[in-house]
Amino acid sequence: MNPFSSGTRLSDMIRAIRASKTAAEERAVVRKECAAIRASINENDQDYRHRDLAKLMFIHMLGYPTHFGQMECLKLIASPGFPEKRIGYLGLMLLLDERQEVLMLVTNSLKQDMNHTNQYIVGLALCALGNICSAEMARDLAPEVERLLQFRDPNIRKKAALCAIRIIRKVPDLSENFINPGAALLKEKHHGVLITGVHLCTEICSVSSEALEYFRKKCTEGLVRTLRDIANSPYSPEYDVAGITDPFLHIRLLKLLRVLGQGDAEASDCMNDILAQVASKTESNKNAGNAILYECVQTIMSIEENGGLRVLAINILGKFLSNRDNNIRYVALNMLMRALTVDSQAVQRHRATILECVKDSDASIQKRALELIYLLVNENNVKPLAKDLIEYLEVSDEDFKGDLTAKICSIVEKFAPEKIWYIDQMLKVLSEAGTYVKEDVWHALIVVITNAPDLHGYAVRALYRALHTSSEQETLVRVAIWCIGEYADLLVNNAGMLEVEDPITVTESDAVDIVEIAIKHHTSDVTTKAMALIALLKISSRFPSCSERVNSIIGQNKGSFVLELQQRSLEFSSVIQKHQNIRSSLVERMPVLDEATFSGRRAGSLPASVSTSGKSSLGIPNGVAKAAAAPLVDLLDLSSDDTPAPTSSSNNFLQDLLGVDLTQPSAQPGTMQPSQAGADILLDLLSIGTPAPVQNGSTNGDLLSMQDNNTPLASLDTISSTSPTAPSSMMDLLDGFGPTPPKIEDKGPAYPSIVAFESSSLKIEFNLAKQPETPQTTDIEAKFTNLTPNVYTDFLFQAAVPKFLQLHLDPASSNSLPANGSIKQTMRVTNSQQGKKPIVMRMRVGYKINGKDVLEEGQINNFPRGL
Repeated sequence: MNPFSSGTRLSDMIRAIRASKTAAEERAVVRKECAAIRASINENDQDYRHRDLAKLMFIHMLGYPTHFGQMECLKLIASPGFPEKRIGYLGLMLLLDERQEVLMLVTNSLKQDMNHTNQYIVGLALCALGNICSAEMARDLAPEVERLLQFRDPNIRKKAALCAIRIIRKVPDLSENFINPGAALLKEKHHGVLITGVHLCTEICSVSSEALEYFRKKCTEGLVRTLRDIANSPYSPEYDVAGITDPFLHIRLLKLLRVLGQGDAEASDCMNDILAQVASKTESNKNAGNAILYECVQTIMSIEENGGLRVLAINILGKFLSNRDNNIRYVALNMLMRALTVDSQAVQRHRATILECVKDSDASIQKRALELIYLLVNENNVKPLAKDLIEYLEVSDEDFKGDLTAKICSIVEKFAPEKIWYIDQMLKVLSEAGTYVKEDVWHALIVVITNAPDLHGYAVRALYRALHTSSEQETLVRVAIWCIGEYADLLVNNAGMLEVEDPITVTESDAVDIVEIAIKHHTSDVTTKAMALIALLKISSRFPSCSERVNSIIGQNKGSFVLELQQRSLEFSSVIQKHQNIRSSLVERMPVLDEATFSGRRAGSLPASVSTSGKSSLGIPNGVAKAAAAPLVDLLDLSSDDTPAPTSSSNNFLQDLLGVDLTQPSAQPGTMQPSQAGADILLDLLSIGTPAPVQNGSTNGDLLSMQDNNTPLASLDTISSTSPTAPSSMMDLLDGFGPTPPKIEDKGPAYPSIVAFESSSLKIEFNLAKQPETPQTTDIEAKFTNLTPNVYTDFLFQAAVPKFLQLHLDPASSNSLPANGSIKQTMRVTNSQQGKKPIVMRMRVGYKINGKDVLEEGQINNFPRGL
């Protein structure tokens, strides 16, 4: 027998560990004790096995490894005495978990102990099983647990019910074995057994719809009766908590009733009266009462509709918001957000209380209340709510200002009844928290101002006033100098005065001063200074008398270390000094920015037409719908919001670009086609020879393809084809007019056709050919076949190749793939590793079916070798 182990008790070891002054001393004590325990285990010391295991459990709780003592737990569990079994089961639950394989060895001991004549040993086995039960153990021991649910002692029945819950969670298929025993437990008088029985039935209902229907029909009335008896029961010291009889049982019964009443009108009607009684008679001055009320509210909001009960529940949540406990207020805000989708009018009555929660000192309550207020805003209450939130913005914490500013801007933009109110509120936000306003928000404000010609003067004057009081707000400065640059003449002349505003006297010099201050302010960033330089250039055109001073201010940035400012300063000075004849046309007032287009870009997609009724554009019409821009113009970003979109004909685009008239009358026999006429004009303009013959009324050149057959392409990883609606008569303006690429069908295929891609809706075939003089180049004609009776619109083929390949795509024959029809598209692939590496390609096809976007992708690896 080990003398150290026999002479050291658990209390002595704890005392020695606590007396350690350093972690090293503690580790030394633990190592010494572990060595003694190992020696005792090796000697099979049965007299002190329970003491050694107790020490191991304490060492385990300190975080040291104790795996070497796991088998001692099993030895103690197999002992016949209760004290040894108790310490063995305690060690089993603490030192092992359900993932340990050694648990398989304890299953037989558990089964024997669950059939033991001593009920306390039965209780030990049930406690261990309820804590470490695995799926295998659950299947083996479920019949024993089911039997013990009918045991004579209530404590054993309670523990068996808890074991059954664990078994159902591990193996849901076993739930049907516990339906009848669980229903029997609901009739128990002993509160401990009853609460575990209710919990067991709730768990069964969550995994079995058949059991749920069974409990609805058989047990709903009994549960309502039980809840009524508990709610009306007299004072009972055994179960009393803060003057309420067994609040834990209250809550469990309410949870089960919520499960039974959800989606069932009959069961919901059965429990309406008792829910109203609990909600109205439970005291809310104690935490136990608040817990019951909260659970009751959850139940009312979950069962089938009863308008009066829901109003009562929302009123209870309103009272919670006045509670001094932050936890109660937080859960009330969470529940009100759920209730908003059920009865928004009832929640609106507590708007003032919720608004006070936004001003709370607790950050969690602030954010949750702000989210709830955001959901409560509508067209009817937006003005008072926005006013209160903006007033609080002035005194709110810096950490909270970002979230608050974002919500206010979203509310104002979404529900603004009129533009002047929107401008006023946004100016207040910019003045108080301009640094927190996101870029797209102040961009939207500028768009709104440009779309309100009657408010141009009002807006620029309001911004001028705000800039004098809040010049440190960067975003406000940007919006103000942009408007001053555009509408400085309205500011100086007091044009467009409204009755609600006071007159203001601003001279031309004052307008220049305010912009100069913005440039020289120490907090101004590059963007602000660049905008200020543009504003000064525009002011020099609006007020010629200030040109010299403006030129002097702009010239101060000629030596700036920031390239952007230096370049702008030099160019603007040159415009003012040398190009006064074109200055006025260069700095004309910005055209009206289309609100619907801007909103679409903010959302990530351009709308096909302008909406004149949506709230996103504040309900202001912006003229007729624009036609979709031609893809070539859109790609080059040469279109603007104020000009009509170009038509599908390339001649209109060239006419605008070159300033020549490319239009021709309708084709008559013997006359030249418009595309040929356009080519001739370009030839005269560029002094290049005769264009290549036009096949099928179109040429193969375009503004984007800058190569001919004899010019190697730059290495591109990904090339997407231009839209089929790209201009058919535009020539290559950079490389001249190369020879027209020969069509593949004229040469005859040198290789067999391959099926590059095939699905249930689309088939793609490649016809391959090579030219003898360029063996590295492969000409491919792609044939796209529609396998469905639907028309594919906006058809677009894209392809990507590795670095050693170069790919050139020509426009497809059409951007519309007819039903059961086909279109074609040619491409060229140059393989710099010909003979070493084969051609591989990744392709993507996009199109629309009845307005719905479809995207198909695939890898093409079946090209013949040697290409």
